[in-house]
Amino acid sequence: MPPRDVTARAAELRRLLNFHAYRYHVLDSPVVSDAEFDRLLQELQALEEANPALRTPDSPTQRVGGGVAEGFGRVVHPAPILSLSNAYTADGVRAWLDRAIRLDPRAAEAEVVVEPKMDGLTVVLTYDRGVFAQGATRGDGETGEDVTANLRTVRTIPLRIPAEDGGPAAPRRLVVRGEAYIPVADFVSMNDRLRQAEERTFVNPRNAAAGALRQLDSSLTATRPIRFLAYALVEGGRSAPKTQWESLLYLRGLGFSVAEQARLFRTLDEAVGYAQECAERRATFPFEADGMVIKINDLDLANSLGVVGKDPRGAVAFKFPAQTVSTVLEGIGVNVGRTGVITPYAILEPVNVSGVVVRQATLHNFDYIEEKDIRLGDRVLLKRAGEVIPYVIGPVVGDRDGRQRRYVLPKVCPSCGERLQRSEGEVALYCVNAACPAQLVRHLEHFAGRGAMDIEGLGIKVAELLVAEGPVKDVADLYRLTVDDLLELEGFAERRAENLVRAIQASRTQSLARLINALGIRGVGETVAGDLAAHFGDLGALAAATGEEIQAVPGIGPETAESITAWFARRRHQKLREKLKAAGVWPRAIRSTSARRPLHGKTFVITGTLPNLSRQDAKTLIEKHGGKVAGSISPRTDYLLLGAEPGSKLDKARALGVKTIEASELERLIHQA
Repeated sequence: MPPRDVTARAAELRRLLNFHAYRYHVLDSPVVSDAEFDRLLQELQALEEANPALRTPDSPTQRVGGGVAEGFGRVVHPAPILSLSNAYTADGVRAWLDRAIRLDPRAAEAEVVVEPKMDGLTVVLTYDRGVFAQGATRGDGETGEDVTANLRTVRTIPLRIPAEDGGPAAPRRLVVRGEAYIPVADFVSMNDRLRQAEERTFVNPRNAAAGALRQLDSSLTATRPIRFLAYALVEGGRSAPKTQWESLLYLRGLGFSVAEQARLFRTLDEAVGYAQECAERRATFPFEADGMVIKINDLDLANSLGVVGKDPRGAVAFKFPAQTVSTVLEGIGVNVGRTGVITPYAILEPVNVSGVVVRQATLHNFDYIEEKDIRLGDRVLLKRAGEVIPYVIGPVVGDRDGRQRRYVLPKVCPSCGERLQRSEGEVALYCVNAACPAQLVRHLEHFAGRGAMDIEGLGIKVAELLVAEGPVKDVADLYRLTVDDLLELEGFAERRAENLVRAIQASRTQSLARLINALGIRGVGETVAGDLAAHFGDLGALAAATGEEIQAVPGIGPETAESITAWFARRRHQKLREKLKAAGVWPRAIRSTSARRPLHGKTFVITGTLPNLSRQDAKTLIEKHGGKVAGSISPRTDYLLLGAEPGSKLDKARALGVKTIEASELERLIHQA
């Protein structure tokens, strides 16, 4: 057994870390820096490594997941996890209450609670003496799948309750119902990253969350931005609240996230009016919702009304007006990505979706077309995921008249005519022609992007010109371009040509991390590129590294390592490296010692136009000296770096008391240590 003082220290670390995780992820109001949190976590990890008996179910070290399950066990719920009946109009909601009044006249005077009907995955959490013991999906309402290991990775689920000293005492056994979901903004960002890496994207946030929670490897679940909102007590002990509103407050007091949109109303008319307001501003919700749930606040009264089928009489879902539309699928086009992956898209008869005229939409991949049996000429249903990305839901089968045609997979690349290939076990088709013009265009666009070599003026239209006219055969050829070369291209006058050549030449001084990202290696984005640059120091060392040596970099797994080694092993990429080195594009990583990182532990947000730095340069400078750069203001922001014409971030910084500094003050912070 571990010594008593070690056991006590581990218990104290678990308590502190769970408390700080609650402050950070649920309240968005941390009381320690990220660096201090990491130090406490590392101390606990070290204690558990040395003393495995100390590793408990409520340990924050279990958040990362790990181990592959053979399958999911079945969990019998302690009470039926019911669904809801739907109402589509205000009169429909009033009819619901009228039915309740006929069963029990007290319902006429009952208060009601309105909550968002989230489009996520219902899960049920069980706590034993305050410790998270089991998590399950809803399943059929009677039994669900045991996904405990996966739910432990969701950082808004408290591993121990109450999460904060002074909160309500946890009952011996607590069972909570809620929704696992992925916020719309995180879903869009996640799909953007997957798309840039030319990996399979998700159809919508609900499918992404459901798929992540059903992963057999919980470490994969941990990489998805899943959150959890609690909204009901299935079991709460003798002291459980007697109303729905008090239940929400009680759950919040225990440390659970609860929907900010929930409201208590004295009358049904007030509740209906609020639900209709929410329908008009549903796009402002951070999650996808398809309606508002109206519940009788008195839980004893609600329960006494009973159940119809699997729908409780004490609540109803007031559904939002449908935001799906239908239009005709006129054709299916394909795009060629920078690594040769071929992806389909829908060519549509123009249609208005949520105020936007849509002519094209994503079809995700070729398997999706086959699974949904989408045919050319079909009338299809269309939706904008997260009010942003239009996608085809599926065909209106009943509208077919026999003229629709099944889609035939392309056999050759639409850009170069090369025969397409499909790797075993993969969804995507590939053009394997390294000289494919479409791939080169996309590669040039990526190489010049803001997160890569940041070559201003080199967008996709210029890339298309450079490839079509022939002066550029690979990205290294950019550094041989002259003003005279560009003047021969359509749309280039002398000043524009001079500016582009100047921007290309200036990019020689970009960091190694940017260059690695710019190469377009599958699975390597900005973060991984930064880790590789810091570890290997220059491109030659990375190119010579084995898969095992690359996997030694924290956070890089075998698939990414194999992708990197395969990229550098190709003869054309070896020639590209030689050309880049000959052109003087061969940066080395600047290693900062731990003693010379004056911004360590500090979080910055940047707004406005800086006098002598681009935003990306400012970000690189801050990170080089140990700081972090976030995209939005929060209570954990240390500094707002202020440029000319700042936006709304300045107002939020003032409201939260975040210190604002200018570029000159940033320099002083760096050099004062």
